[in-house]
Amino acid sequence: MLRLDEVTVRFGDRTALDAVGLDVAERETVCVLGPSGSGKSTLLRVVAGLQRADSGRVLLSGRDQAGVPPHKRGVGLMFQDHQLFPQRDVGGNVAFGLRMHGMGRSAARARVAELLALVGLPGAERRAVTTLSGGEQQRVALARALAPRPRLLMLDEPLGQLDRSLRERLVVELRGLFHRLGTTVLAVTHDQGEAFALADRVVVMRDGRVAQTGTPLAVWQRPASEFVARFLGFDNVVPATVRADAAETAWGKVALPAGTSPDADRVLIRPTGVRLTGPGEGLRCTVEARSFRGGSGSSVTVLLRPESGPALEAACSLREAPEEGAEVGALFDPAEVVPLAG
Repeated sequence: MLRLDEVTVRFGDRTALDAVGLDVAERETVCVLGPSGSGKSTLLRVVAGLQRADSGRVLLSGRDQAGVPPHKRGVGLMFQDHQLFPQRDVGGNVAFGLRMHGMGRSAARARVAELLALVGLPGAERRAVTTLSGGEQQRVALARALAPRPRLLMLDEPLGQLDRSLRERLVVELRGLFHRLGTTVLAVTHDQGEAFALADRVVVMRDGRVAQTGTPLAVWQRPASEFVARFLGFDNVVPATVRADAAETAWGKVALPAGTSPDADRVLIRPTGVRLTGPGEGLRCTVEARSFRGGSGSSVTVLLRPESGPALEAACSLREAPEEGAEVGALFDPAEVVPLAG
């Protein structure tokens, strides 16, 4: 459906996209992740035709889009701020793109009613958009983007202005909706939880380049670099000297998974792989802080201060969590150790 071939975009001396290559298959949902300034939104604008590439190609269904204006690309774009027309009611907003494509009035009314029912706002055609909640405005913007049946739907931080509980609920609804419709989706977000819940595949960007791509589970389980690991929220990363099936680190000798590449020069130890024991076993640590995460498992993150090396995070149940100031030992589960390249 979509291919970016060595796409580069420069703004003066700054390179926003640096020879980016990306494929999105028919009916696939791909989420592009990355910190601010990594090139996520620029990538969307290039695909939509709102930003010219300095080099490289954008192909939709195999056709080079060079010189094709935005309104003829057959793509839908939904922004973070929704950009609804305040002077139009809900029905008028959703029907806007249909009128631009020359659809008749009765057909447009039927399509609007169909889409509003699909996004959970049946019968809302005459409501003023200024009276809608943030979640309802998001649904109207989505219905408007879907109305012309775009071959590719692009979302730019679509849930960024909503509170967390609403985002978590809507992202599940969106994933189900896209799968039912067979929509091809390219979305950008800085929220990893949102991306992992929505996407079939995630792309992590750094400084205009693709740092890693894969299924959400693969990227989560095996981040490709220290940058990706830290972006995903893992802080237990230290330099390492790899020797056969173990690594020498500031936390002592750490067993490695079988088949570890000799090119690895760092290790990530997931908090779930740090097992707390008595102070006479493993790496001696002092409990510096505890952070209650809540949820059904009543998870607690424990911040440890080892005798040597940087601070270390461990995850355990509330029942097992030691008190602040307690002396404990830390052992590492090799299955939760991830070798990394810098």
